[in-house]
Amino acid sequence: MYTKIKDLIKSLPTDSISEERKELLQTLSEYIQSKLTNNQEIRLNFICTHNSRRSHLSQVWAQAIAYYYNINNVFCYSGGTEATAMFHMAAKTLVNQGFAITQISEGENPIQSIKYAQDKHAIIGFSKTFDDTFNPQSGFVAIMTCSSADKGCPFIAGAEKRIPMTFEDPKAFDNTPQQAEKYEERSVQIATELKYVFSLIKVC
Repeated sequence: MYTKIKDLIKSLPTDSISEERKELLQTLSEYIQSKLTNNQEIRLNFICTHNSRRSHLSQVWAQAIAYYYNINNVFCYSGGTEATAMFHMAAKTLVNQGFAITQISEGENPIQSIKYAQDKHAIIGFSKTFDDTFNPQSGFVAIMTCSSADKGCPFIAGAEKRIPMTFEDPKAFDNTPQQAEKYEERSVQIATELKYVFSLIKVC
């Protein structure tokens, strides 16, 4: 794992998470633990409205933190109720936090190669709907990272479980002096909560 990412994960203070929030996060931990105990693939699909910011940050951090805790068979995905593009500030924030990102296609919805470790497969980042053929069609948990997608999409076909793990949208600060700070803040919050989720997993 790249040193900057490893050091950041190590420094994240999970004791800053409220008890109410921890109860919600434990639901995701229990799902992951059940899959791991039964030697099944762990498929996490992070869903937001536009699949442009919070769902991508969650997908990338979940994959990296699973590796940090040496939890195997974790496959992280993201999707939206509509496809747009991975927002440039979300990618820039991840680069600032230590990820290596290479754009591998052009266009309105470019494809990004996102790496957290030298010798691990890259995460493929681009905007897509949650039910895109790139994503699992069954045997996954749907993790709703924004309240509008949670309310607007009451049924996720193929999902074994649905968890409303919502975050405030950093988009509210686009084109303001606080933009970089707020994207960093949201990314760190997401990483901290996912660190808590994976820290509860017992690896046999």
